[in-house]
Amino acid sequence: MRQIVLDTETTGLEAHQGHRIIEIGCIEIVNRRLTGRNYHQFLNPDREIDAGAMDVHGLTLESLTDKPRFHEIVEEFLAFIKGAELIIHNAPFDTGFINQELGLLERLGQPASVRVLDGHCTVLDTLVLAREIHPGQKNSLSALCKRYGIDDSHRALHGALLDAQILAEVYLAMTGGQAALFGDMPEKLGPVSPLRERGWQPTAPLPVVRASAEEQACHDRWITELDERSGGRCLWKHLSMDTE
Repeated sequence: MRQIVLDTETTGLEAHQGHRIIEIGCIEIVNRRLTGRNYHQFLNPDREIDAGAMDVHGLTLESLTDKPRFHEIVEEFLAFIKGAELIIHNAPFDTGFINQELGLLERLGQPASVRVLDGHCTVLDTLVLAREIHPGQKNSLSALCKRYGIDDSHRALHGALLDAQILAEVYLAMTGGQAALFGDMPEKLGPVSPLRERGWQPTAPLPVVRASAEEQACHDRWITELDERSGGRCLWKHLSMDTE
């Protein structure tokens, strides 16, 4: 399964007010493995950037005047994401801006292979997923990093590629496994274990210490008590019975 973790930065908060995309960042995941293939592009929006937006991402119009316009990169961008599941935090924001840019090209008669993301990609909104897993809790990207022990201390300002990299780690952790478990992690996604980095390997099999009969009996009593307190819903007890 091919997935693309995607984030954008924009000139402001509302696409319908004429705000534009100024940065796109994409990280590729195939079968829960970070492939190291990224797509990253700054864009010239041909309009002023709101002060509030600049406070978030630090990008100025002056720094983007030599960058391409969206219509100049649309084909390569769509080719990169084609057929993938897009993983986006608060997806309506980013897809709304992308579809606005594609719609603008259509109104201007600019040829492109696809005009809207619908039918081109499927979308998984990690904000919706996080709210299902952690109801009633904060589920911003920063809050999820803290919850899953992911270092985002280098995120002084938002950036599309940086936030996509962080979201990739959050998504893999939130859905059952850290990025490092599924292959070599790109350097941009954080340091690997110092021992692993130096090529450390155990020199002897790790010892297996089995519970004594007394410890096993204490464990069984505790599981029985948990099962009684939960009204027979202790999964551990039923799994143990299935394997006996």
